[in-house]
Amino acid sequence: MLDYASLAALAAVAREGSFESAARALHVTPSAVSQRIKQLEERLGSVLIVRGQPCRATAAGRLLCRHVERVGMLEHDLSLTLPRSAHTRSDGGRVGLRVGVNADSLGTWFLRAMASFLDSESALLDVAVDDEEHTGQWLRDSEVVAAVTSISRPIRGCHSTPLGRLSYVAVASPGFLKRYFAAGVTAATLKEAPSLRFNRKDHLQQQWMRLICRRQVDPPIHWIPSTQAFVDAACAGIAWGMNPRDMVRVQLRAGTLVELLPGRTLSVNLYWQNTRLPVPMLDRLTHAVIAAARVSLQA
Repeated sequence: MLDYASLAALAAVAREGSFESAARALHVTPSAVSQRIKQLEERLGSVLIVRGQPCRATAAGRLLCRHVERVGMLEHDLSLTLPRSAHTRSDGGRVGLRVGVNADSLGTWFLRAMASFLDSESALLDVAVDDEEHTGQWLRDSEVVAAVTSISRPIRGCHSTPLGRLSYVAVASPGFLKRYFAAGVTAATLKEAPSLRFNRKDHLQQQWMRLICRRQVDPPIHWIPSTQAFVDAACAGIAWGMNPRDMVRVQLRAGTLVELLPGRTLSVNLYWQNTRLPVPMLDRLTHAVIAAARVSLQA
């Protein structure tokens, strides 16, 4: 039987990034946290926390953290059926859930799902952000209990539910369009026009150019790892980029942004993958995500 005080200390250090912050969260001393983790590591014969700035969990440590998360959800749902005096907790009774979400979903529709879920749940969501093609890896590594991903096939141990399509448009400021695309949007003009990329995993611009030009085009690139700054950079005439239509709807209506080729959109199919554990709280989060996606995404 694992010692859950030690597991709680492990999860707190992995979440907070230091023994001192974990101690404050657990209302114990840093030495108590250190001792609990040391005893757990000795019992399991494995390093669970890499000490550093910040501290981080090893692969084995992440597995145990997810176990703590799942047990917390089960205990919370059980507590709802018990007398109040039987489930008073010093941490306020909130359960931590770590989920993976792509930045554009977080910037458009996912917050509505969070708000709906948290309206009736005593939970704290730890949202990890990555490209939709890569959030699935967090599920494989047991770093999250659920994720928005572009992977349709169920990841081992997970359910996969279609959410819908997130529609992207290629946009730029009117001035930028006039400067670089006066002769039309072609492979030659795209090669000269600076484009935006979120990070090295962002291939949306390349996908759209291949769709339009039927071949690879390599334009100059500005790297901007922020969804809002991505929109602002396009409005400022710095470059053109792919943005979710819902994110730039106001700018398109106002004319501060225009589509490079009206009607030539690019859609990404999104899926919600969550662990198959029969945990009611996770089921309720799944229902909130699906409901929000049905309102915001294309079928």
